[in-house]
Amino acid sequence: MTTRKRRSPRSSSAGWVLIAADSALEAAKLHDGDPNFVKLRNPATGAASQYFFSSGDERVYEVKAFTEDFHSWFIDQTVQRDGRLLYVTPVDPVFLLLPYLQRGGSEGKFQPLQQMVMDEDYPGCTRLLKCTQALDSVHHVADEKVVGDLKFHRYNQEKTLEWLKKKVQNTVSAIKTSDLSVGGGVKSTTYVRVKQETDATEEDYLRYAHGLISEYLSEELSKDLHKHLQLPEISSPKEVEPPSKKRKLSDKPVEAGEDYTKFNSADFVRKPPKKMTAAQKSLAKVDKTGMKSMSAFFSPKVKQEKN
Repeated sequence: MTTRKRRSPRSSSAGWVLIAADSALEAAKLHDGDPNFVKLRNPATGAASQYFFSSGDERVYEVKAFTEDFHSWFIDQTVQRDGRLLYVTPVDPVFLLLPYLQRGGSEGKFQPLQQMVMDEDYPGCTRLLKCTQALDSVHHVADEKVVGDLKFHRYNQEKTLEWLKKKVQNTVSAIKTSDLSVGGGVKSTTYVRVKQETDATEEDYLRYAHGLISEYLSEELSKDLHKHLQLPEISSPKEVEPPSKKRKLSDKPVEAGEDYTKFNSADFVRKPPKKMTAAQKSLAKVDKTGMKSMSAFFSPKVKQEKN
């Protein structure tokens, strides 16, 4: 008696698809360590978010996602259940340092950065102190004092607001160059308009840029920046027309609901494409004229009417 072997269902693989610049993935010869994911405290919400550190912790990127419902990825012979398209964008590491500097500044004394940037819940925050960009820019938001070979810092609110004001001004310049809509027809940064705005005022640009920068600030600091920019309060917001097009790209960092650090490995280093096997090469040369596609075998048959 012959027994029929039961086919086991193909299991889905827990993975993801990531788009990143070559500079984020390449392994620098002068630095140790591969590019990898790190859980850090989101400076705006205080919750966990995913960030990406380049080789040697030279640069920091925030992880965002293009999301659509009911999507999966087919990669080689596996199905990746996470259908999101992850991508990384550069982020100024000073934004990630600000909550720690503000907390340390409450004591009003100079302290080493190593003493201020500590977090039991997110020990990876200490990697920010290896980032050259962070160390070179921290003087924009804090006072510095050098004693011998040691540097001490103290949070400075006035410096921070001036630094953030320049960030807003630079953002305004970038928005104007890119011809983005910032008028009343746009409710939030998650919408884009097809119709070109021609009546946008300087205040519109400042408010829009302030909103973008506030995505990296606590609510209290965002309000302080609003006052520093001398933006008038909106007493009765006007009704605006609904957006004509919704952008599917998420403008929010990827929350650390799933630990991507488990994927950290040397696999981020760019590898050459795999060579085709002899069988694959032979199959590629076959003349497929007249052959049915795979979908033809699964499509419903059309019933022919009897005369």
